[in-house]
Amino acid sequence: MEQRISLVTLGVVDLPRAVAFYEHVLGWRAESSPPGVVFFDLHGVVLALWPHDELAKDMGFTADRLPAYRGYSLAHNVRSEEEVDEIFARLKNYGATILKQPQKAFWGGYSGYFPDLDGHTWEIAYNPFWTILADGRVSMKEIKSDSR
Repeated sequence: MEQRISLVTLGVVDLPRAVAFYEHVLGWRAESSPPGVVFFDLHGVVLALWPHDELAKDMGFTADRLPAYRGYSLAHNVRSEEEVDEIFARLKNYGATILKQPQKAFWGGYSGYFPDLDGHTWEIAYNPFWTILADGRVSMKEIKSDSR
């Protein structure tokens, strides 16, 4: 198996409401998608939003048996601490819940956390040890130059 992720699917309670959050609050653009699911092209990885019940059924169980804390977070890495703060200002402006305000992290970066409308936890992070390429992809192999 190749070392990569192609698709991340999030179960959501209300698909139109979830799409509106990702489009209006985060500023993303949905791609053409079949009925009942919505795809976002994340430059090499696709994010899918799919109703909880349908996703659970596809996995072979019911959505009411899922635990509240699922032991994961999704992350969006940016090029500076200021960009983290700008994103959190936008989230606050739209009334999003902030789980952890942006702050210096023990690992040397700067990050904060928020949930989407269905409780999927997102981290917005600046990692000074990684390079964000021009197309937005993260490179762990590039030499980080000081862009401040």
